[in-house]
This record gives sequence, C-alpha cells and structure tokens, in this order.
Amino acid sequence: MAFSIGDIVEIKSGGPRMTVTDPKDSMGRVAAMWFAGAKREVGSFPPDALKAVEDTKK
Repeated sequence: MAFSIGDIVEIKSGGPRMTVTDPKDSMGRVAAMWFAGAKREVGSFPPDALKAVEDTKK
C-alpha cells in the first residue's frame, strides 16, 4: 500500500496511531511520528508492516 504525508497508520500487530511524515525515506521505509504522553517519538517502518486507519478526529 502507498502512503502519503499526513496519513494515519498503525503497525499491523498493534501499537499507537502514527502520522506519516515521509512515505518513502532513503531506505524505502515509511517514516512516522507519534506521541507517548507529551514526548514526540519518531520511527521508520517497512510499508508492509503498516495499515492505514481512519482518522476519527476529522
């Protein structure tokens, strides 16, 4: 699945909702950010490990 900047995603096995910040970084992974309490976290994930989720805050 192709993701776009701003898409809301989760790891398929579970975890926090994350916002895509780069749909394809230099290694072909999806960069995303999320908050753990007040702390901003970042990570990159293989596209096949993620699923899109509906943004319920719209």
